[in-house]
Amino acid sequence: MRKAWILLLFLTGLNVLNFVDRQLIVNLAPMLTKELNLKLTDIAWLYGYIFLVFYTLMGMIMASIADRWSRQRLIAGGLGLWSGLTAASGAASNFLHLALARMFVGVGEATLTPASLSILSDAFPAKNRAMATGIYYSGVSLGSGLSLIIVGQLAPTYGWRSCFYALGILGLILTPLVLLIKTPPRGASEESVAATAEITNLTTAEIYRSLFATLRRTPALWLTITAAVFINFSTSAGSLVFTWLVRERGMDFRTIGTINGIFVVIVGLTGTTGAGVLSDWFHRRWSGGRLWYVFIQSILFIPVSIGFYTLPIDAPNKMFYVTWLLATFASLSWYGPIFATVQDLAPVKIRATTVAFLLLIINIIGTGLGPLVAAKIGDAQSLWRGLIVCTAIGYFSLIPLFFAARRYQTDLERVQRNEAGLHN
Repeated sequence: MRKAWILLLFLTGLNVLNFVDRQLIVNLAPMLTKELNLKLTDIAWLYGYIFLVFYTLMGMIMASIADRWSRQRLIAGGLGLWSGLTAASGAASNFLHLALARMFVGVGEATLTPASLSILSDAFPAKNRAMATGIYYSGVSLGSGLSLIIVGQLAPTYGWRSCFYALGILGLILTPLVLLIKTPPRGASEESVAATAEITNLTTAEIYRSLFATLRRTPALWLTITAAVFINFSTSAGSLVFTWLVRERGMDFRTIGTINGIFVVIVGLTGTTGAGVLSDWFHRRWSGGRLWYVFIQSILFIPVSIGFYTLPIDAPNKMFYVTWLLATFASLSWYGPIFATVQDLAPVKIRATTVAFLLLIINIIGTGLGPLVAAKIGDAQSLWRGLIVCTAIGYFSLIPLFFAARRYQTDLERVQRNEAGLHN
């Protein structure tokens, strides 16, 4: 178990760097829009679809490779690629330069999560999977928060280009270390004989046939993915909060970058890890407990997020900052329960590919479309209205969450029986 924890911390560190680099575009938006004459919609395209199309489509390819090939070598190659292109982004002089760099950053980053979650599924037993996934996904909050802090402190003094240069060089330095990690055998943490049986190499066609057959036979799986789309649409629009606070609330760039970064690091870290542990507790007591946790959280926290955008900065009892903290918690605490559920319902032999499919769907529809809708409304009217609309769309997640939680145990048992039949 000690080796599993070391592996978890190392992969989480890479995920931190992943999100520091990924968020630079949107966190530097106030400077990029001014110096390169870009619109909010341009930033949304760079942060969203220009990056995500390559990230998610290549993620499917990289995941099928991860299900058959050395996962640590795949991660090392991806880290070197995205770090090199992050550094190259610092030399950009127009939208096209940034767009080309973002495409290849997406290709490099596509290697990390499918391979990492596949490794962690083999390192940790099912009962601790949401906890491990939640800690790994604390990289979202740590990386996003550190990106804000770095931007807030470095960019006003040394310029926005220095942020890209510094982070890109750091990633290139870390790349050789990835090759030193040792990964557990596939299926090593499974309790059933079938799951721990030798997993033969599958062709790409066999992997995708297995994926789509699993989706057809497992309603809880595609309902969980559907719920994640709505949640991610709602929370991803929040990537423009920093720009909203600077442009429409008139807050100081350096100060608000640091404060926002600290909020995201502290509250996001407790959100991802705490929600992972708490949802595992739900899981041990109720069928589909992780999904019930997300269902309850959505009911409670979406109104809080809307309140954050509505309240004045000087609201009584610091309620503006209280709702800001709670909204940040909610936006980052669904990863562990959702990704653990998807791993539970996916056959061992295609876990990396199933995670990549989840990322494909939630990123193309959620991460890409959420900020773009908010930015479009922001350019036409106000960013405040765009953020309110996108947050409210999160309510649609309640329907698939409810039915997925009710179907979870039945579908889990079917997946386990199918795997047992394949190995008998």
